[in-house]
Amino acid sequence: MIWRYKHISNKNFVYLLSILVGLIAGLSSVALKNITHYIAMFFEQGAVHDYHVYWYFIFPFLGLLLVLLVKKFILRKDVDHGIPMALFAISQKNGKMDRRNLISSLLTAPLTVGFGGSVGLEGPSVATGASFGSNIARMFHMNAQTRKLLLVCAAAGSLSAIFKAPIAAILFAIEVFSLDLTFASLLPLLMASVAAVVTRMFFIGEQYIVDFHAIQKFDIQNILFYSALGVITAMVSIYFSKIYFTTENYFRRIKNDYFKIVIAGFIIGLLTFLVPPLYGEGFTFMNRLIAQDYGSAFDAFLYKDMLGNSWVVIGLILGLILLKPIATSVTLSGGGVGGVFAPVLFLGAVTGSFFVNLSRQLGFTLSSENFTMVGMAGLMAGVLQAPMTAIFLIAEITGGYQLFVPLMITVTISFLLSKANSDYNIYTKELKDQNALLTHDKDQAVLTLLKLDRIIETNFISVKPKMTLKEMLHQAVVKSKRNLFPVLNDEDELVGVLTLDDIREIMFNTELQETMLVEFLMHDAPDYIHYGQDSMQQVMNKFQNTGAWNLPVIKEGKYVGFVSKSKMLTAYRRKLISY
Repeated sequence: MIWRYKHISNKNFVYLLSILVGLIAGLSSVALKNITHYIAMFFEQGAVHDYHVYWYFIFPFLGLLLVLLVKKFILRKDVDHGIPMALFAISQKNGKMDRRNLISSLLTAPLTVGFGGSVGLEGPSVATGASFGSNIARMFHMNAQTRKLLLVCAAAGSLSAIFKAPIAAILFAIEVFSLDLTFASLLPLLMASVAAVVTRMFFIGEQYIVDFHAIQKFDIQNILFYSALGVITAMVSIYFSKIYFTTENYFRRIKNDYFKIVIAGFIIGLLTFLVPPLYGEGFTFMNRLIAQDYGSAFDAFLYKDMLGNSWVVIGLILGLILLKPIATSVTLSGGGVGGVFAPVLFLGAVTGSFFVNLSRQLGFTLSSENFTMVGMAGLMAGVLQAPMTAIFLIAEITGGYQLFVPLMITVTISFLLSKANSDYNIYTKELKDQNALLTHDKDQAVLTLLKLDRIIETNFISVKPKMTLKEMLHQAVVKSKRNLFPVLNDEDELVGVLTLDDIREIMFNTELQETMLVEFLMHDAPDYIHYGQDSMQQVMNKFQNTGAWNLPVIKEGKYVGFVSKSKMLTAYRRKLISY
């Protein structure tokens, strides 16, 4: 550290750390992918050769059980969803992440996906990378702003390594993590993304996870079809989100963890037994669907002999659209650890294929590759509400830059319709409910970053309701440096407030000093700040609506102290400058 301070400027050191966290994020993504691959291969080439052995559906349950045991006896903590966990660390913990998060996803996500959980590895990969970025910054004693930057750099690096899409990873950091794209943040993001993708290419090679061979150029005559696909992907996005939140609320009411995984394991096992493409990430099925190799894609289905009928194929694809959100939601809500990127891409590919096959039955010939690719972008824009990430991610992983116009059309429509239905996405709903979500709204972001604990003032002398005016003068007014006095009962509950202005005209009246009680002079506070419930935006609104200069803070029914408007505005200005 001493050598670093003497020889390396802070700016250059941040650049070096961004490369380091990018390399580590790339390594962790490769490790996560390979561990999951070997677990899945053990079943596919070892004990399990056929999807329709009658005991196959037990594997998702075993995966969830192993995940639960790892949480309880190895990690001794729950494993939060990856990207919301990183967002919460940025908004509420100054970029600090628990060191156990370095290995928590590496231990649990492969068990979830490898045993058949219908989720992806992107969220756990981002969580692992972000944790490395945060803890490396802490190890080198970087300040809070740099710590947050390196956390986001590592998260972007993880996504870059998973999809081999460095530009989309940078846009992901801007859209999802609400990072300001300044020169100070752009270079570290670029370095981390490039370092991660180079690491990925060194270990895995050039191949993409989705294989497109015959991308066709944009035909202006198809503009209405791309617009219609935008509407359909928006509808599927809304359906996905509603299923996700409904399932999450249902499983949250189940308090027994073992009973929860029994229910989730049974549902996932039954679904993957009846509909095999729901097993795991599903990229192999996606590539077969894109190539229109329906014989291989649906080979594991019970009724594959009926695939010669086009309407049967359309019905099977529609079934995947309806069931994939259920399988993904149950996996995550039932205790599994994974991400929604892969399920969203899967659902987008299936939706695009459904649209192409349905159009074909109606007499229109459309490019399966083009519309499947654009469908993936539409679902990403609708579910994740990250339109730029959706456009560039699909363009990068497919090499389909010539389809920018239809990508923009479908993504814009899908995003606007989904945004109109809900102002939050899967990643941000819980944070929004906690008033802990950072956005590109600077004023709102600064208020979110403010901590109520740091502006509560406690140097107020309290009085009792039964005190006489004389007792109050001698025990409180004389000793206090403030002109405001909280009135508390014997349980430390605030029953009123009293100011010097309330007693100024009678405080020197010796006769009233002996007879006048505090309870006859006190009055209610203009409003109350409820600790742990009111956001800083709500606190600011209370000051604005009441015109008060001080408001009392109540925590679990007890008086804590006061917040003054002047101190809050001072803290706001300081945070705004540092932000």
